Amino acid sequence: MKTQKKTAIILGATGLTGGILLQLLLEDDRYEKIKLFSRSSVGPPNEKIEEHLGDLMKLEQFESNFTGDEVFCCIGTTKSKTPNKEVYRNIDYGIPVAAAKLSAKHAISSFLVISSMGANAKSSVFYNRVKGEMEAAVQKEYLGKTYMFRPSLIGGKREEKRAGEWIFKQLMKVVNLVLAGPLQKFRSIQPETIATAMVKVANDGFESHIIESDTIKKIAASSD
Repeated sequence: MKTQKKTAIILGATGLTGGILLQLLLEDDRYEKIKLFSRSSVGPPNEKIEEHLGDLMKLEQFESNFTGDEVFCCIGTTKSKTPNKEVYRNIDYGIPVAAAKLSAKHAISSFLVISSMGANAKSSVFYNRVKGEMEAAVQKEYLGKTYMFRPSLIGGKREEKRAGEWIFKQLMKVVNLVLAGPLQKFRSIQPETIATAMVKVANDGFESHIIESDTIKKIAASSD
């Protein structure tokens, strides 16, 4: 029996992890169409790609086109890039939650979102609290298969320069060597690892809705 090919939605395909995820899905025969919702184009056209450009803060404008089988939400910013807390919340909370609502409305049962290590709706740390509140709000939509990926510091090269983050990443390369046992989840993680794990979970499922950084690595390794 021929398996029906799927349509995937990616939010954040112009970002580091989202861009890698896009390439994985383009090379994956299980997907026949990839819908991208972003502020700018990813570049050269591809027959599998369907782009919808606009303000993701107003995701409802895309409602009629927000249909598919799986949603990969790779939206996220940083404290240094977005120092205004209100804007930060609108991005890291507002966009994923709006996407989850549209997914529920269109009966998209698979929703995979990148959160962050330390996400906790009751945290006294603003950034951890926002991620935790986002997770809780997304889960309230009762989508069939919802997965929260909580990576530690994400490695890789970004287009924009972040001097402080670069220095911290160099330090983490040394720290990673001594983080063992239960502390392994604090090791930095590569965007390729996250993207690979997301595709694996989307197609094979996973026993937990919350996937910590060390588990993300194990899932990615198992897909080789």
